[in-house]
Amino acid sequence: MKFSCSQQVLTKAFNIVSKAVTSRTTIPILKGILLRVSEDGILTMSASDLDLTIEKKLEVEGAEAGEVVVQAKLFGDIIRKLPNSMIHVSEQNTNLLIQCANSEFNIVGFAADEFPNIKDNEEITDKIVFERDLLNDMIKKTSFAASIDETRGVITGVLIEMKEEELHMVALDGFRMAVAREKIRNAKDKDIIIPAKILNEISKILSESEMEETAVDLYLNPKKAIFLFDDTKVILRLLEGQFVRYEDILPKDSQCRVVLNKSDFMNSIERASLLAKIGKNNLIKLDIKDHNMEITSKSEEGTVKEEIIVSKEGSDLIIGFNSKYLSDALSLRRITSVAVSYNPIPFSSSNFTISSRRKHLFSESTKNWLSPRNIFPNIRHMSLLKLG
Repeated sequence: MKFSCSQQVLTKAFNIVSKAVTSRTTIPILKGILLRVSEDGILTMSASDLDLTIEKKLEVEGAEAGEVVVQAKLFGDIIRKLPNSMIHVSEQNTNLLIQCANSEFNIVGFAADEFPNIKDNEEITDKIVFERDLLNDMIKKTSFAASIDETRGVITGVLIEMKEEELHMVALDGFRMAVAREKIRNAKDKDIIIPAKILNEISKILSESEMEETAVDLYLNPKKAIFLFDDTKVILRLLEGQFVRYEDILPKDSQCRVVLNKSDFMNSIERASLLAKIGKNNLIKLDIKDHNMEITSKSEEGTVKEEIIVSKEGSDLIIGFNSKYLSDALSLRRITSVAVSYNPIPFSSSNFTISSRRKHLFSESTKNWLSPRNIFPNIRHMSLLKLG
């Protein structure tokens, strides 16, 4: 095997593929990356942790067909440190020679037949085409709300509901929930659950991509999903199980609804959280009365109070929240104002909703719900906070 490629191009491709390399494995070959060169001058780089596989194709020069597995960390460290010039790679008896300018490395590789053969040619049942920026935006607006506790099963994933002409993404962790809804032309009635941590990696790849094409193809079979874009293939194992019936827990009305400037709200929360982080649970309190919202927090180090002018409909409200959850939800929106609504539901989990305001209308395309912190020990309630 032999090929030559510019240092920048090879490094960018490696950075994409290496997202599927795992260090938490007892299988040594999974810590490597498969380099496969075809006779037509195409280098395919592949990595897999068995749940996630990423392949990247790129054109190379001086190609001689062959394949070998290299230690991902070592190979990556080497090519990142090499100068911005052509890198020449050749393999003999699984040993790899890497040359660039005045540098030369000889490293040990592994036989390619030890690398897992991830089948992607199983029966495809559905194909959906996404617009790249829309898919990336929906992932960012939902995946952060999924549980990071791997024992929590399906709620470590993002539910993707496909209906005719509409696409929904939903994530929750028991303390917060995010729902994004968008129109899409070719969706079919189908629900799948994709691990949030894998969607986050796909989002990073999409954000870093310089591809001219804006389409992302998603192929589905009963157990796997395959994303294709920009000479990149991402194969992943779907989560199995029934997702939470999230629509059943959403309140239909609001007892209190306010509209306020998003930037003012975020800045006040960030300042209040300076003390909230010192105390327990990142707790901040919102006291909404007439056309004023007072945001307070306290710890052993002191107290803080912020005031914001709001437009309010409904009754006054005092409620507490985890400041980080508020900041996470607000930071994802490229809008100037938000709407906050609340509805108490006794003896239930809580909701806090965020939606976007565009052209003076409140869009229902994205919502976030948060559980309030109990600042009144003898009262249990549910809240819905809607930002737009």
